[in-house]
Amino acid sequence: MVPFDKRECISLKEAAGVAGKSESTMRAWVEEHGLGRRIGGGTWSVSRVALAMFLDGDDRALRAYHAGDRSSEIVMGCYERSGCPLVA
Repeated sequence: MVPFDKRECISLKEAAGVAGKSESTMRAWVEEHGLGRRIGGGTWSVSRVALAMFLDGDDRALRAYHAGDRSSEIVMGCYERSGCPLVA
């Protein structure tokens, strides 16, 4: 997640609850689809925004998000829908 903003993150357990999946499935999704990050072997931080994009099947927005886009309409809309404030 670049740029990384801790304020948009939730725990792996919370993300699993949002998705209605097990924590092991969520961990696999986070790694495979770039939905979060783990620093120095610590706990996973999952982006609420990236998770919402993934669950909505919005591959275009997720690709833009991964490329660092935080200003296009498709990405900003996902921030609003996920209830996460977009920080400049």
